[in-house]
Amino acid sequence: MLTRYESFDRSRWSELRKTTPLTLTDEDLAELRGINEELDLEEVADVYLPISRLLNLQIVAKRHLGEATDTFLGSPVDRIPYVIGLAGSVAVGKSTAARVLQSLLANWDDHPDVALVTTDGFLFPNQVLEDNDLMGRKGFPESYDTSALVEFLRRVKSGVAEVHAPVYSHLTYDIVPDETVAVRQPDVLIVEGLNVLQAGRGAEQVVSDFFDFSIFVDAEEAHIEQWYVDRFLTLRESVFTNPDSYFQHYAALDEETAIAVARGIWADINAVNLRENIAPTRERADLILTKAEQHRVEQVFLRKT
Repeated sequence: MLTRYESFDRSRWSELRKTTPLTLTDEDLAELRGINEELDLEEVADVYLPISRLLNLQIVAKRHLGEATDTFLGSPVDRIPYVIGLAGSVAVGKSTAARVLQSLLANWDDHPDVALVTTDGFLFPNQVLEDNDLMGRKGFPESYDTSALVEFLRRVKSGVAEVHAPVYSHLTYDIVPDETVAVRQPDVLIVEGLNVLQAGRGAEQVVSDFFDFSIFVDAEEAHIEQWYVDRFLTLRESVFTNPDSYFQHYAALDEETAIAVARGIWADINAVNLRENIAPTRERADLILTKAEQHRVEQVFLRKT
């Protein structure tokens, strides 16, 4: 069967690390690891160091291409960040992958300034979602202010000195009023979210138009559902107990009820979004990481150039 990707098992992929040094420690990884993820230094060395090396080579090559344009024009152009998009389902581990890549890429001399922005900040505020009967569709394409996200990336890729992104709180489950994160012409910008590879509906430009490279974190749906349930149970005993938590009402559930609630949310919302909107974008990515149980990446697909 014809395919645009070259497939690598974990062993073959890990060899592409070459001499790239492991710069993270167990203590570093503890701060980067997501809830209930068993990511260890072996996983970083086998999977993420080769990605780091590949991206470093591509970033340097992109910079040389920019220098060629400078030579042609006879004057330097604005400094343009290299933008990486990272997509995948709820609970698949994409946020951890983004944080690990941010840390690894920042240790290369060629691009020490690596910023990370999540698309959660571009969700419409809860009041807007409620007014439009979209609270049950949160995370679906229509729940995002996609035009604002596109404009943010347009400004970043236009070389604007400082661009601001909204901030989202997972505690209050809402946009934080009057709070933004500043992106100041980093060497690299990682944009992580459910929706970053979606094609959009009638827009002149889509989010992925601004990416230099894109990654999709994949796994069987049954695995992702279990990770979602496990995470829900952990949050029930931690974050949900906070009086300010939007989900405080789940903290008092017994385990059997909590599992049933989590599976219901997964079936009614997250599974639908995965099947209809997220999974179909998988083959728009330049690189696909396929996970087995325990969040262990077992196969990597790299798009042929």
